[in-house]
This record gives sequence, structure tokens and C-alpha cells, in this order.
Amino acid sequence: MMFVDGENFTIRAQELVKVGGFKLTEGRWYRRDTFVWMPDLPPVRSLNYKSYLADPGLRAYYYTSLKADTPTIEAVRSELWEIGFTPSVFKKVRPDEKAKGVDISLTKDMLSHAFLNHYEVAVLVAGDGDYVPLVEEVKRQGKLVVCAFFKDHGLNDGLRLVCDEYHDLQSFFMSSWMNKKSE
Repeated sequence: MMFVDGENFTIRAQELVKVGGFKLTEGRWYRRDTFVWMPDLPPVRSLNYKSYLADPGLRAYYYTSLKADTPTIEAVRSELWEIGFTPSVFKKVRPDEKAKGVDISLTKDMLSHAFLNHYEVAVLVAGDGDYVPLVEEVKRQGKLVVCAFFKDHGLNDGLRLVCDEYHDLQSFFMSSWMNKKSE
């Protein structure tokens, strides 16, 4: 299963492309300050990057937040679902705050699925060091935890080191956006 801290992933992806002199185009794969993903790569399929995975993955969860009205929040949920995620979208009170619901929900879901033995491998798309205790507990449940994030844009080294594997998404992310075919 994949668990994406979409709030942090989006902020860091926006920083990455800005530094790289590149621009993300809003549409199916990106909504400014709300969500981003790699174009033309369904999230569940993206789990199948190693031979130890027998299938392409069970489910991919995406957690984000925004300051918006209910119809806009529902539209974001729908957009994330359309690209293949099980979305959790939280309402922010202020646009400049980080929603605690994102971290708490991701942690709850990753832990509960581990305890229920719903997966063997958790792919955590996050860079925040606050996830270190979560990874340690999931590993105590006998699960493999793979971290994927941008090495030079927001990755906490403690998180990288506690995971069983780490994959830098920077070049993959940039090339998928440069080769974007569809909207």
C-alpha cells in the first residue's frame, strides 16, 4: 500500500520545479498548493517497482488539505479518486497552516492496515521526520517500509535512515512532468 503525505509532497514539488526553472501545469495531475502526482502514472501501478511485489499494489492513499468551501473540497476528493487514489482531504482554517489531520490520518491508516495485516510493503511518500516513530512501529509489525521523496527538498535524514529502502523521486518526478502526454 502507498501512503502519500500530499500536503508536504505538493509543497516540496512546487519548490523543486521552481529551483529547476520548470513550471507545473494545473490540470488532472496538479492543483496548486493542494495536490500533485506524476502524469500518466496511476499510483497503484507505481507500487510495482520491485520484483518482491507480487502485484501492483492494493491501494494508494493521498492526504491533503486546503482552505476552501465544501464543494471545492469534494471536487479535490473526486480529482484524486479519478487519478487512482483513495483520498483524504481536510479543510484548513487558514491557508498558511499545515493541517494536523493529514499527518494523523496517514499515521492511523498506515498503522491500522499494518496491524490488520493488509499489506507486506508500505510505500511512504513523505519527508517529515515526525513519521520516524510510525515507521519504527510498522517495521515492528514485520512490514517492509519504503520511503520515496525528494532527497534535496524536504527529506528528513532520520526518516530516510529508519526506512528499509529509500528512493529519490526528484529525477523521476521531473522527467514524468517533462514527458507529460495527457491532461
